[in-house]
Amino acid sequence: MNQNLGEGSLFTLGSRVAAAGIVRPYQRNSDDPFYRPLQIYALDPSISCLQGAVTVVKVPYEPLQPGPVGKLIKIVDQREDGSPQELVDLDDPRVLIMNGRTPSPGDRLFRQQMVYAVVSLTYAAFQRALGRQLIWGFTQETDENSSQLQIRTEAAPVGKNAYYAKDTGELVFGHYEADQVNGRTPPKGMIYTCLSHDIIAHETSHALLHGLRANFEYSTNPDVAAFHEAFADLVAVFQHFSYRDVVLAAMQESRGEIRTAALLTDIARQFGYTTRADGQPLRTTIDVTGKGGIPVQYKEASQEPHALGTVLTSAVFEAFITVFERRIAPYVRLATGGSGQLPPGELPADLLQILAKTAQTLAEQFLIICIRAIDYCPPVDIEFGEYLRAVITADHDLVQDDPWGYREAWIDAFARRGIFPSNVPHLVEDTLLWRKPGKTLPTLTDLCFGELRFNGDPAQPASPDELRRQACALGWVVAQPEWTEEFGCTLRNDPRLGSDAVDPPCVESIRTSRRVGPDGEIRFDLVAEVIQRRWIGGKGGGEFYGGATVIIDPYGKVRYVIRKSVLAEERVRRMGVLSNG
Repeated sequence: MNQNLGEGSLFTLGSRVAAAGIVRPYQRNSDDPFYRPLQIYALDPSISCLQGAVTVVKVPYEPLQPGPVGKLIKIVDQREDGSPQELVDLDDPRVLIMNGRTPSPGDRLFRQQMVYAVVSLTYAAFQRALGRQLIWGFTQETDENSSQLQIRTEAAPVGKNAYYAKDTGELVFGHYEADQVNGRTPPKGMIYTCLSHDIIAHETSHALLHGLRANFEYSTNPDVAAFHEAFADLVAVFQHFSYRDVVLAAMQESRGEIRTAALLTDIARQFGYTTRADGQPLRTTIDVTGKGGIPVQYKEASQEPHALGTVLTSAVFEAFITVFERRIAPYVRLATGGSGQLPPGELPADLLQILAKTAQTLAEQFLIICIRAIDYCPPVDIEFGEYLRAVITADHDLVQDDPWGYREAWIDAFARRGIFPSNVPHLVEDTLLWRKPGKTLPTLTDLCFGELRFNGDPAQPASPDELRRQACALGWVVAQPEWTEEFGCTLRNDPRLGSDAVDPPCVESIRTSRRVGPDGEIRFDLVAEVIQRRWIGGKGGGEFYGGATVIIDPYGKVRYVIRKSVLAEERVRRMGVLSNG
């Protein structure tokens, strides 16, 4: 039977299904360089050169037009009157030989270089973690130009702000005169948000998360917007650790105590220094407001997204510190003759190198864990406790043995803040894992990897038509009455809907996942989102979403269905309270 015949009546396809097939990142030729070395500010212009202020990063190579303009990133700076602005040419031989332009806050062309480099590095981090090419959430299947993220590095009159504009597909960075004098910032000194590594990485993460889970843009509960902010902060902070000189300086200053290593734990230092009366960074990953050693509790935290997000951020970072201390304990014992107590003074050079390298390796692992978990999150209405379950399941799937207690550290850090998943009887690993489908679902033979077509690599689908074929194969199963509810959806004539109406289930996306474990094991899956819209009170009424994330192995067997039912009356009531409150 032609499964495509059900499209439009039994199920629909979201625009992002085929859009993923038009994105074609640059494919490296055999004689191309692997990387383009570029100078950037490792954090922002406020830190000292002795703390690693300037670093050379290895940006994945692609030929560039002035801007820079690449396959997925495009600087579109204009003057305030709308006329074209001079754009940096990173393929100019004079620029190439210098590893890009020399960092300087007053150099407009360097500011363009800085944004391009950090956006590229952030995209590459997501690509490594998920094992596929990524699309921006605004990409349209009918417009190849929509695959480029537009970036304005000096947008007026944005001022003390930077943001991701999902409707226009832009990153927008403002600039302003400093309110506060701090360090090398003079009175009324000009501050550019596009020179902050953290702000660039944070906003890029918003854009990438929008492409992975478009429905996280709807604040169906307070955790949703807070999760967006926390996740973006975590990406920015864990990328701090990729800059060796910064890590070495931070470890030396803090004597190996990451809790006091402000260079690594602060977020958007210069921005906070120049806008806050207390002279503090914008945010930090260290919980400093709890009392008696107890961190701020989830239920007591402010519902403002950034404030609530810091509860999640501090939980993840506490787990990171816990594992770091476990990993370095043998080296500290060796360096101290078994006492574990470091003597006063500077750390021995060899120990410093070991601590820094351990922190760098662990931060990269945690960044990958954070990003990979997105594939295991429900497609709508994310809650912090569900993110914990996603992390535990995703990591367990790839790394069965956990001798250093990574997953235990996550569980304990979340529990200390009162973040508990719903309907879980015990806070232990085996009960936090997502469960297999409740029913024995049919094997999706049309989605076996032997039947899939790629453009030379499983990370790159062959065409939009191939993605539509895959989505239809899944949609056909979702639409069958005996399976619909398993995917968090329901039929139009379900009596439990009362006067409400539902749209047909929609396959929002279907993508490959290729993950490499620490032992070199490679795991392939298909990851899909299924969404259904429910109209409260009938068509034209309030909108309510359910659905599921579906993970399918290379042989077409459904491994997980991570659902939020469209029939969940508790969620309907909760959203009603939110909308009326």
